[in-house]
Amino acid sequence: MERVSADDAESVEAVPDVELTMLAGASRLNVQRFRIGAGATVPRHSHEQEQVGYVTAGELVFLVGDEDDPEEVVVGEGDSFAFESEEPHAAENRGDAPAEGVDIFSPPRTAADWGDSGDE
Repeated sequence: MERVSADDAESVEAVPDVELTMLAGASRLNVQRFRIGAGATVPRHSHEQEQVGYVTAGELVFLVGDEDDPEEVVVGEGDSFAFESEEPHAAENRGDAPAEGVDIFSPPRTAADWGDSGDE
């Protein structure tokens, strides 16, 4: 069994004001905590992992699908969400407070390196 205390886990600032903290993981999935500051943006990207998440505080607007005409999906405290493998998406915090929650990735995701291409 693996136990990871959020207090002991290392956080990284993936892009300005977007903090990710890797938590427990296993051979087929892992858990990550996120904090996205007010006004911050997670750039458009896709990844091989399926991703499900739960928002514990604040609100995010996901921009999903077609880059030229993305669908906007608002998720707030108490909402969960899911992305299929390779589904393009971005996230914006248009609110005045940080958005916080957890993501689960399968297979495990070890880093969020969106790079210049916008893809992991």
